[in-house]
Amino acid sequence: MANVAILELNGNCGNTVEEIVKMEREIFPEHESLTSFFHDELRKKNSGLLYLHVDGELVGYVMYSWPSSSYATITELAVKEQWRGQGHGEALLKAAIQKCSTTKVLRIMLHVDPLRTPAVNLYKKHGFQVDTLVEGYYSSDRNAYRMYLDFDSS
Repeated sequence: MANVAILELNGNCGNTVEEIVKMEREIFPEHESLTSFFHDELRKKNSGLLYLHVDGELVGYVMYSWPSSSYATITELAVKEQWRGQGHGEALLKAAIQKCSTTKVLRIMLHVDPLRTPAVNLYKKHGFQVDTLVEGYYSSDRNAYRMYLDFDSS
């Protein structure tokens, strides 16, 4: 049985950050990658990052922030290709939703490429709805769905 752990990045985790930056570069095209301002994002008080290890290997991560008291944003969710389809992305998403819910926001938003069907289906499975299609979001020829999940305000 594999040892699976979701950990929160905090303090001095230099090696983990470098692993995540390397993974980010491998998964996302350069113009979509956050690597250029990754460290700046992590320094913000209103942001967080969870990462998933399987038997000590970094498998995936999710970065989120809550820029206002009314909503949070999932800015990145990534799982290494050879680990996809095994529930790791879902585990990270659930953990991020839980973390965002503790900030008392009313809504979580994210953007996803409509062509990334497994990702779109994962978000829909967890209650996210498509708000709109944002043309040219990633590049002039790549659009994104803006999706949201509302928390019950009662």
